Amino acid sequence: MNPDRDAVWSVAKGWLAAILVIVFAVASAPVGAASFQPLEIVTRNGVQVFSVEIATTEQEKQTGLMHRKELADGKGMLFDFNPEQEVSMWMKNTYVSLDMIFIRADGRILRIAENTEPMSTRIISSQGPARAVLEVVAGTAQKYGIRPGDRVGHPLFGSK
Repeated sequence: MNPDRDAVWSVAKGWLAAILVIVFAVASAPVGAASFQPLEIVTRNGVQVFSVEIATTEQEKQTGLMHRKELADGKGMLFDFNPEQEVSMWMKNTYVSLDMIFIRADGRILRIAENTEPMSTRIISSQGPARAVLEVVAGTAQKYGIRPGDRVGHPLFGSK
């Protein structure tokens, strides 16, 4: 090979390696909602702010937080089930114990299923009409004093 071809081939191999690294990183990223938004819960103890992924498509709602090995405090996933309806969730393929916060269309918390069992296929019901479900790491409701009746601030509920 001549020196010019060697230089071109060396640059091309570098670009190819970089492209393969990017493709692998994208392909191995966790599947789920990609949009993060702030969400507030007004409790007797004050306002708690979370950064939540929004699950609106059927695929995002079916996948949820499955296959995730961790969920940081202050993070979560908000599932939009518009219109308000009886909602059923489960923990299939979910490694992290969660608190599931069922929220009515007016932004009030209907029910909280605390410390759910990882990997369980047991059905967890909203026990009434819910517009959305907020999933956060287990212990969050107790830690921040979140209770049924507390108000959730997010555009889904016509606020913040």
